[in-house]
Amino acid sequence: MQFQKILLTIGFLLISSTHAGAQGEIPRIGDTYIISRDDGRNFRGSHRIYNRPSDGLVEVEYCNRSYWVRYATVAWTQLEVENNYKVRVEFNWGKGWRPICDHPEEQVTLEGLGISDDPRVIVQNGGTSIDKANRFAAIRDAFMSQGKDKAAKSFHDE
Repeated sequence: MQFQKILLTIGFLLISSTHAGAQGEIPRIGDTYIISRDDGRNFRGSHRIYNRPSDGLVEVEYCNRSYWVRYATVAWTQLEVENNYKVRVEFNWGKGWRPICDHPEEQVTLEGLGISDDPRVIVQNGGTSIDKANRFAAIRDAFMSQGKDKAAKSFHDE
């Protein structure tokens, strides 16, 4: 029995470190994450949420406290709940994870953020496809040739 517990612990650590590596961050004391767990309270996955603004993040509120998250985090949270996993906001206090807030999926949704894209697409792209489309439209518009009259006026008109 002890051997099985050791194997389970090693497996959990490997899964946790693989996920943290995929996110490019190793959880540190003081970090806050949305964590997904199965019925047996086993770790499934996580997304870091931030205590201050940064590029690419949107401000949200979980349990009356402001955080900054990526759209992909909100989409991932919705998908985990659809798959019958429990998600909650948790804080790393150095000796484990302390729950802060239950049911973040009920407090912040893509629809509530004004996003109508499918959550799977958002997770796959790491954010909404709206911003990418607008960026490409701006680039396209910048390189579109103007009509001769408009081009001539802009050059000769003073």
